Amino acid sequence: MLDLTYEAPKPKVISGAKEDWELVIGLEVHAQVASNAKLFSGASTTFGAEPNSNVAFVDAAMPGMLPVINEYCVAQAVKTGLGLKAGINLRSAFDRKNYFYPDLPQGYQISQLYHPIVGEGEVIVDMGPGIARRVRIERIHIEQDAGKSIHDLDPTMSFVDLNRTGVALMEIVSRPDIRGPEEAAAYVGKLRQIMRYLGTCDGNMQNGNLRADVNVSICRPGDYEKYQATGDFGHLGTRCEIKNMNSMRFIQQAIEYEARRQIAIVEDGGKVVQETRLYDPDKGETRSMRSKEEAHDYRYFPCPDLLPLEIEQAWVDDIAASMPELPDAKKARFVGDYGMTEYDANVLTAEVENAAFFEEVAKGRDGKQAANWVINELFGRLNKEGLTVETTPVSAAQLGGMLDLIAKGDISGKMAKDLFELLWTTEKGGDPAEVAAKHGMKQVTDTGAIEAAVDEVIAANPAQVEKAKANPKLAGWFVGQVLKATGGKANPAAVNELVAKKLGL
Repeated sequence: MLDLTYEAPKPKVISGAKEDWELVIGLEVHAQVASNAKLFSGASTTFGAEPNSNVAFVDAAMPGMLPVINEYCVAQAVKTGLGLKAGINLRSAFDRKNYFYPDLPQGYQISQLYHPIVGEGEVIVDMGPGIARRVRIERIHIEQDAGKSIHDLDPTMSFVDLNRTGVALMEIVSRPDIRGPEEAAAYVGKLRQIMRYLGTCDGNMQNGNLRADVNVSICRPGDYEKYQATGDFGHLGTRCEIKNMNSMRFIQQAIEYEARRQIAIVEDGGKVVQETRLYDPDKGETRSMRSKEEAHDYRYFPCPDLLPLEIEQAWVDDIAASMPELPDAKKARFVGDYGMTEYDANVLTAEVENAAFFEEVAKGRDGKQAANWVINELFGRLNKEGLTVETTPVSAAQLGGMLDLIAKGDISGKMAKDLFELLWTTEKGGDPAEVAAKHGMKQVTDTGAIEAAVDEVIAANPAQVEKAKANPKLAGWFVGQVLKATGGKANPAAVNELVAKKLGL
């Protein structure tokens, strides 16, 4: 079974010019709900459509148009909350968050501030074998996304695409429990993994379907423990928020730069100003975007167009009953059922599609052997050619068929690698047994034929025989010669056994 006794990672310490500092990080992750329709309209959420083609009247804020809640989006938020071991609030409510964005036609965003759909939860972030961090989730609320302003199509004008306007988002707000850049990226990666397993967000960061606002502050060693003991944020430094991060690598780089910027300010006698900043990956630095607003600056008030959202516990229970196996549970099962290492289980469960592919290959077969072939041969080749298990030339059924041929002794491990190459290239879609027969890949298991080959090699090399009797490790030379003489078709186990017998070892 998987060892679930974890050691907490140490906080990231950065040496300033005068003293050491520690990081304190909290994240607000915006995850686009996997849904065919928007949060308050039936407009499509398809990515890459023609600009302004996925826009309903309510998305465009046409007079008299009222929002209608999408029940499926609510169910997806509840499922995400359950996946993060969070409490589900049977009564929640929507608020209007008022601010001007040119790509938000209503002039306000419908969100949840005071009464979110999901309460407190947690995420266990793996930082290495036996090392993990528990990151507390403060809340998850659902809200509508804004559109997109495009500034690089014309030198004098900006364009607005409203296709994203009204798309359902889940904002997952963490406590300031994260202590370093690597941990922050690992946390976002774990959230992504869990939601992909649940099917509540596709996690596509490149398309903007998962992005993070990163809150960074610094403190002196020991101050974080004081905050934990008292709950007093005064022990922590002033935080700055870095908006719209959609890359794990950029998240780490932005945190590192921002921390050093704040340290330089404080050590120079200045004060960090709470503000919203943007990260410029080309320059590797953050820059000021606007002063940080507080909740009252947005003039929140209950949305008059939507009644409070009331759900029944029985409905939540039905969603809980339909939950799939989540990554940590699957990893523990792989270690327990298949006898593989925690590392291999991590690799196989990193993506939900990879785990499903492996299980199809391993069904009714040796789990360790299946893991070895999937990780080393298949994943290695997929990575080399920029493919995924969804686009692999060798299917799970074909790979499983190959393992069956090995188990029956029809082909050797070396033959299997040659067969894998054929199935990947010239024999795509072929039946492994038929392809092996077509190319003469039949392992010699006739002990009589193998014995004759062994006798011939031994008779031709009397000097080597004496050396092998004096040093049994040299018997491997005879095995190699026999395999060479039989074109690699002799069963290696049978060859080893006969060589040892003939040499009296």
